[in-house]
Amino acid sequence: MFVTPFMQGFGTSAGLIVAIGAQNAFVLSQSVRGNHHLVIALICIFCDAVFITVGVAGVGATVSANPELSRWVTWGGAGFLIIYGYRSLCSAIRGGSLQESDQAVQSLSSIILTTLAVTLLNPHFYLDTVFLLGGISSQFQGQMQLIFWFGAVSASTLWFLCLSLGGEMLAPVFRTQLAWRILDMLICVTMWMIAASLVIFETSK
Repeated sequence: MFVTPFMQGFGTSAGLIVAIGAQNAFVLSQSVRGNHHLVIALICIFCDAVFITVGVAGVGATVSANPELSRWVTWGGAGFLIIYGYRSLCSAIRGGSLQESDQAVQSLSSIILTTLAVTLLNPHFYLDTVFLLGGISSQFQGQMQLIFWFGAVSASTLWFLCLSLGGEMLAPVFRTQLAWRILDMLICVTMWMIAASLVIFETSK
């Protein structure tokens, strides 16, 4: 009964978070150096949890109260996920790799400020956590919406803990184009499957 909202929240959140970007590269590079990597992971998890909660509780509730707005958000969310999946497909074809910076930030205060800047100064962070996840959550009501939120937060928590604790092992893998191509393909498939589920949900009303 609770599998669908949890998996949809988990899958959407994971697909949005697990991608080549400044935040993931920063977390991974600092993890390789053992430079306050658990603090960095906890900051990322906290920021995601707060703004996902804002999205689900605020945007999700607003959208679900307006059937016409809900329909536009559902179709818009599906379109965004299709485009996002296409970009991941293009990235998989093009190939990418993790490029670490040789400069290590040593002080805890600098690490905290840099992590907050990399996270909160990225407009896509708000688009993903507040608007997209919040909008998609509007198709669920009550406890089901809470399960969706839990799935989304679980994906974020699991990813950043794995990235932080397993950074030393993961870094050599993600320096290869093949690993990122596989990851981008998985993201593409996930995004398109969720987009399809949104379309099916909307057309079955």
